[in-house]
Amino acid sequence: MSIEQPGLFGQPETKKKESLEKSREEQYIPFIPGIKPEEAYLELKSLGELEQRAKSCRQCRLREGCQQVVFGEGKNDARLMLVGEGPGMDEDLQGRPFVGKAGQLLDKILQAAGLPRQEVFIGNVVKCRPPGNRLPHPDEVRVCKNYLEAQIRIIKPQILVCMGSLATQVIIDPRARITITRGKWFNRQGIKMMAVFHPAALLRNPSYKRPTWEDFKQIRDEYYREGK
Repeated sequence: MSIEQPGLFGQPETKKKESLEKSREEQYIPFIPGIKPEEAYLELKSLGELEQRAKSCRQCRLREGCQQVVFGEGKNDARLMLVGEGPGMDEDLQGRPFVGKAGQLLDKILQAAGLPRQEVFIGNVVKCRPPGNRLPHPDEVRVCKNYLEAQIRIIKPQILVCMGSLATQVIIDPRARITITRGKWFNRQGIKMMAVFHPAALLRNPSYKRPTWEDFKQIRDEYYREGK
């Protein structure tokens, strides 16, 4: 039979821990709209811990149909973070974000803008591939955006780029329209945000390439300004 050990001021350790966790949740201000602090994995302090938790997640149907969790990759303390929609077939097979045709185009954009991929963090709103590359359902997004919230909290980027409508609506504003919102700076909790067209949209509609390049020039300029 176990006996609870008293902590500070005679409080049992378990009660002390629960009290600290409750206090942490009460003080925490979520970055993403609609996040509940008690669901935001505040107890996890590193990307490694968070990735292990994500890989064991079974909270929605997406994990049942995909090959693996695509957590995201990049520097743990990246100043620039890019967020897309969700993994596609190539990403699901390789376990890495943006490695298919859209990812290859993104690599070219980053290289042309002088933003080395290895210096940024790239991820998605949902970490598992939706069947047939369909849009994630609201309940799937609701579960997975808690992991995204934790990624942002741990990485603490200076600039956050939302690629496509879903990332823009989840992170910037649920009512946002990408054609209107893109190319504009937003600021929240000291993090500068910009929405851009998703690289896959550029493959479908080449006319989006020019405005996207203009957006990434803004991002590049801000990135190097922040780095001084």
